[in-house]
Amino acid sequence: MPTTPLPDFSNSVKLKYVKLGYQYLVNHFLTFVLVPIMAGILLEIIRLGPDEVVGLWKSLHFDLLHILCSSFLIIIIATVYFMSKPRPVYLVDYALFKPPASFRVPYATFMEHSRMINPNDQKSVDFQMRILERSGLGEETCLPPANHYLPPNSSMEAARREAKLVIFSAIDSLLERTGIKPKDIDILVVNCSMFAPTPSLSAMVVNKYKLRSNIRSFNISGMGCSAGLISVDLARDLLQVHPNSYALVVSTEIITPNWYAGNQRSMLLPNCLFRMGAAAILLSNRRKDSRRAKYRLIHVVRTHKGGDDKAYKCVYEEEDPQGHSGISLSKDLMAIAGEALKSNITTIGPLILPASEQLLFLFTLIGRKIFNPKWKPYIPDFKQAVDHFCIHAGGRAVIDELEKNLQLSAEHVEASRMTLHRFGNTSSSSLWYEINYIESKGRMKKGDRVWQIAFGSGFKCNSAIWKCNRTIKTPVDGPWADCIHTYPVHIPDVVKL
Repeated sequence: MPTTPLPDFSNSVKLKYVKLGYQYLVNHFLTFVLVPIMAGILLEIIRLGPDEVVGLWKSLHFDLLHILCSSFLIIIIATVYFMSKPRPVYLVDYALFKPPASFRVPYATFMEHSRMINPNDQKSVDFQMRILERSGLGEETCLPPANHYLPPNSSMEAARREAKLVIFSAIDSLLERTGIKPKDIDILVVNCSMFAPTPSLSAMVVNKYKLRSNIRSFNISGMGCSAGLISVDLARDLLQVHPNSYALVVSTEIITPNWYAGNQRSMLLPNCLFRMGAAAILLSNRRKDSRRAKYRLIHVVRTHKGGDDKAYKCVYEEEDPQGHSGISLSKDLMAIAGEALKSNITTIGPLILPASEQLLFLFTLIGRKIFNPKWKPYIPDFKQAVDHFCIHAGGRAVIDELEKNLQLSAEHVEASRMTLHRFGNTSSSSLWYEINYIESKGRMKKGDRVWQIAFGSGFKCNSAIWKCNRTIKTPVDGPWADCIHTYPVHIPDVVKL
């Protein structure tokens, strides 16, 4: 007698709705508890009637001393609460450098220059071509004028010219957009990892804009692509102790002095990926800026994968046997980045994840420890807490790995992929080109949360969570203004050159 197969209950049960119900129940647990209690109290008051309620109130005896003591206690508690509460930090606005079309480096130009710079080293040329084919970069990325020379001009003078161009252009645009005067700026933080001249870049900005003589000025170097969020964290700490202040943060990377002309493959990688860019960000702790500010800073989390020589030498500057210096990218980069990301997620998860996700993570952790170590670890659904993801556009592999590990959709990583395609790896400023992409697409709404994730030398993984203060209108200027209608574009796995 043939047996009737049992129905596939795993498919018939709507697990999706079960999970949604669980999330709603856990995240609104207090509401479900308090509403019946309040309803019961209200029903009891209605049942008693007004006369009995008034009689019950009169039966309570309050003397003047009790009232005064209670009032003073409430005032003291409120004062301590408001004094211990950190000052809100607002992102008033930001501006980005857009390179002119004359700085463009199409694939053909890049490869032609590589052949002319290394005429006797075909293996290095072929290696750069393979990297470029798989890099995810497009035809519109730009290099500074000094890198268009043959051979590239890596002099200090040329590097300073690039620094002045990208930094001053971004700051000029920011001052025009916000309407503030240079004398209003109280704090200045400039970060550039691979170019640290004397006088510093921050001193260059102070002198150019005639900033106040008592300005708190900081110059950060050698911190890699994650330095932008380190600068934001430093500015936030300074704004906590200096009320009614503006902080100007400038993030950039100067490409001119760092072109590598040797044949070490790990040092040739930056030639293929890094491109010019800069961002100027205005932060404020003034309450009057809360209305016009674009974002409010919620959290900054910094984690450092230390105590490991592999982590230290994952992204670092060195000199090859021929005497050519440059930045080296180790083959252990992705493994170290993954470990640093785990540390960062462990810290930031409890700060932003809803209770439902934290409980699932906790139950899975306990189950693996007590019942079965082979249980698959639960990856929290960060999409429950974050609306937009800005992953450092350091390379295609970085974006792919985070898309996989955080279980993100193609739309969640769209801003990162398109930024890498249009502008290349602009180091610490790439996160701001990404957030500008989201704004230019008209996707940034009031109340949305943005998670910026950056990786840097050392090895570091830094995060920042921003909350959108107001619905952002589609910008009419900026680096994406003339091309946003053409994006997103399909990026093939390999572009045959």
